[in-house]
Amino acid sequence: MQQFVIEGGHALAGEVTVSGNKNAALKMLPACILTDQPVVLQNMPNIGDVRTLIDIMRALGVQIEWIGANELRVHAHEIATTAIDPVLAGRLRASIVLAAPMLARCGRVNLPLPGGDAIGERRLDMHVFALRKLGAQVNYDGQAFDMVADKLVGADILLTEASVTATENAIMGAVLAQGTTIIRNAASEPHVQDLCNMLVALGGQIDGIGSNRLTIQGVARLNGGAARIGADYIEVGSYIGAAAVTGGEITIKQADPQYLDMVALVFERLGVHWETRGEDIFVPATQALTVTPDLGNRIPIIKAQPWPAFPPDLMSIALVVATQSAGSVLFHDWMYESRFFFTDKLMRMGARITLCDPHRVLVQGPTRFNGVPYISSPDIRAGMAMLLAALSAKGETRIANIQQIDKGYERIEDKLTALGAQISRINVGELPAEFTL
Repeated sequence: MQQFVIEGGHALAGEVTVSGNKNAALKMLPACILTDQPVVLQNMPNIGDVRTLIDIMRALGVQIEWIGANELRVHAHEIATTAIDPVLAGRLRASIVLAAPMLARCGRVNLPLPGGDAIGERRLDMHVFALRKLGAQVNYDGQAFDMVADKLVGADILLTEASVTATENAIMGAVLAQGTTIIRNAASEPHVQDLCNMLVALGGQIDGIGSNRLTIQGVARLNGGAARIGADYIEVGSYIGAAAVTGGEITIKQADPQYLDMVALVFERLGVHWETRGEDIFVPATQALTVTPDLGNRIPIIKAQPWPAFPPDLMSIALVVATQSAGSVLFHDWMYESRFFFTDKLMRMGARITLCDPHRVLVQGPTRFNGVPYISSPDIRAGMAMLLAALSAKGETRIANIQQIDKGYERIEDKLTALGAQISRINVGELPAEFTL
């Protein structure tokens, strides 16, 4: 078992380069199954979730090798089995997006229920709906999906919600389907765009990339090629938050700032600003850290919404920033009922937070964080939020269950150390009985 030990109170300073978009990587890897030719994926983050997905795909017979620090060569020349390993699938939410590539390539897949972060119920109905519209037969026995398709056929798919992963499954199923597919109310996040651009580079025909209406003309086969994963805008937002709460001044290199407009609007409400310098983001040390109220001095609401609105994966980060900003703000994540269940750990550190219900919390700031001897990370984004709190706290904090953070952030302690943070990774034995995960 490993922990982070953080001595807080050190302002960050310097330059950092973020890794490739985790959510793009976890969809572009399965997309390689759609062709029997080699595909090179550049700017691939070497994180826990990616390594798990590589293990799953290797068990299917896909040849995958690292040919650089962040570059993968993937060759799905032959698929040895259509059964996904249940143990590995249980570690990864994104295993669900293997459904469409396997159906398109092999005509069949047995897919156990996916795992992933415990942030609330994450239904799979839209995936099944989209795949059935494309002609797949889907049977579910409560433990696994058995999917069969003699051939996939283009269809008009209107998603009842703009589900990112359901959109991505539909795209991958449609790109080799016979005829034309129209996906309406499609998700359009940067990682969806990365997936679409990759498939086009391999010979797919997709119109409307970046919009909520995609038109896909199925092709007989895809070629090999190369594709680059864009910057992880969630990691960018995390470092912006880290600079703000520590009073630091940092430059975030190759940040793809074109995807940060809504993030900028929300952070400005919390008194945080930055400058765009070409492809880089400069976060100055001088931050107002004051909440801007709504008209009539009403408490503002920060709500997670589908792209291009504020991304749900940055809610935990913004919440920590709000604890250091003067004023009150209500956070509302209607998507996941367990998103805010880590806030009791922030309260132990001194935050003034009221958990109104599973979806809403009221934050009143500013309050000084104090280090605590032990807290545990329940999921990727909560873990990073707790790390931000520890960086700004007075004294030492130990964070356990840090493999959750490793699932989504590459070399996080190395990057933070280079910015002047006092953080180390330690191996520990069994925890005392009074400590609970």
